[in-house]
Amino acid sequence: MTTTTTTTTISAQKESFESVSCEWERILPHTDANTIFITPWWQRLWWQRYGGDASLEILSVRRGDELLGIAPLMVRGDTLSFLGDTDLFDYHDFLVRDGCESDFYPTLWQHIENLDWKTLELKSLRESSATLERLPALAQANGCASSITEEDVSPYATLQPSWDEYLSGLRKKDRHELRRKLRRLNNGNSARQYTCEDAETIADAMPEFFRLMRASSQDKDGFLTADREQFFRELARELAPRGQFKLFFLELNDVRVASCICFDYGGDYLLYNSGYDPEYSALSVGLLNKALCIQDAIETGKASFDFLRGNERYKYNLGGANQSIHELVIRRD
Repeated sequence: MTTTTTTTTISAQKESFESVSCEWERILPHTDANTIFITPWWQRLWWQRYGGDASLEILSVRRGDELLGIAPLMVRGDTLSFLGDTDLFDYHDFLVRDGCESDFYPTLWQHIENLDWKTLELKSLRESSATLERLPALAQANGCASSITEEDVSPYATLQPSWDEYLSGLRKKDRHELRRKLRRLNNGNSARQYTCEDAETIADAMPEFFRLMRASSQDKDGFLTADREQFFRELARELAPRGQFKLFFLELNDVRVASCICFDYGGDYLLYNSGYDPEYSALSVGLLNKALCIQDAIETGKASFDFLRGNERYKYNLGGANQSIHELVIRRD
């Protein structure tokens, strides 16, 4: 009796947003890369606005008809990189279905070796990313030099079931200061925080968000170009119907004094950008608006609050703990 063994081919192929978006959306929750920045809708919006003269290289890796993962890449000049950059993206990575890493990475490497690049530049990889381990080993085995550097930190807070439990987990000084500032805010003032969630309400309120963001610092004023304002508006139109875009405002005596954008994704809140009126800085309105966002996250059952990129002091005052973000660079002759 003769037994025949059939081997299923694993291969990589080029895709477009149109050809792979539905599969991309389905696979993402089953990967360690799962974050709003790696959704097909976020990446497509960025590409349409900022792709410019780059060449799109979205690659899928499949075992027969089974999708193992997706690599959202682009080539600009002689550099191969993830779609996007650090100005509007906090995290990047490949989408690899859990347990498929051993098949995905070697197949991906074989394919990208045939692309025209001198530098493979992969930014904003979280410290837990398998890419930081798997890809340098493949590069070295194929005669390429690689380096990993810490690019930034991205603090996050694991949330407790109640606001009081969350406060109890803060350092004593931070807990005391937060309670004191909340009492002072409400002392003789009419203070309230609320959120805009539907697309029309958000669109009407975005100019106020931009005003507060610009007012809060020169750096934010410089960052918020007309083009980036438009990108934020497009994000709101895309994400609001999905329930993923929340625009928070803190009002004091009917005046909007602080605002922030949070993304509601995957059971977490992600604090994307914020601003406040410096005339009210003595009342710590910027910090308190973020603290009240954390309270909202707790009350809606979120698991964590991601402060995203940057080591600003307020993130640690509100219970943030660091995770590192790394850049992987691979060069070949």
